[in-house]
Amino acid sequence: MQSQHTENRFFIVGLWTLLILTSLVPSSLYAQDYPPDRERGKAVYEHHCQNCHGPTGRGDGPGAVGLNVPPANFQRFQSFLKSDEELLRTIEHGVVFSPMHSWRGQLTDGEMQDVVAYIRVLSQ
Repeated sequence: MQSQHTENRFFIVGLWTLLILTSLVPSSLYAQDYPPDRERGKAVYEHHCQNCHGPTGRGDGPGAVGLNVPPANFQRFQSFLKSDEELLRTIEHGVVFSPMHSWRGQLTDGEMQDVVAYIRVLSQ
């Protein structure tokens, strides 16, 4: 009987500890609190992506001229077929052996999701 009481007490203490710790986690670690927004994504795209990917997403921006690996053309069918997760992963981590660098730490999770929503507009 004593063992059961001790186990219950440890369970309750553990549960309270878990609740306290999860309340201390910054909300930025959770998914975006609002749905991705194309207009916010357009602003981020114009500021950070347009130089290489171009204003219409064809990969023909002025910064693309001297690149050995051309930027993605979002109007190609291949880009249309990519999932949002694939696009988000590319933005977040970059592409090895290409000029597409990681945007993690420079853009928030929300901004990256907004850019994906805007890229979807460009790929239609």
